[in-house]
Amino acid sequence: MAKEVSDTYQKIYEIVRLIPEGYVSTYGLIAKTIGETFSARVVGYAMNHAHGMDDVPAHRVVNRNGLLTGRHHFNPSTLMQDLLENEGLVIVDHQIQNFKNHLWVPIII
Repeated sequence: MAKEVSDTYQKIYEIVRLIPEGYVSTYGLIAKTIGETFSARVVGYAMNHAHGMDDVPAHRVVNRNGLLTGRHHFNPSTLMQDLLENEGLVIVDHQIQNFKNHLWVPIII
């Protein structure tokens, strides 16, 4: 059975699909882009809902400090870090090193 996706989640997924390999964005930046500035948590919920959707790179969404706060929702819990490291990012203690150099900021239209 396919997962039902709300309009808000669909907007979030469209943005997340645009994050280039080797870059990450944040829950807050994505929320701001779709106009949901009231809660970056909505983006987090959408990322949790996206597991199993191969076309949504949920591993590329992190917190505003570059921490892999969503790592516990991956199976195994090291998968998020493994995927990012395979894209060339360096991660120490669950935090992306040189975070600003890897930050992708969506364009607000």
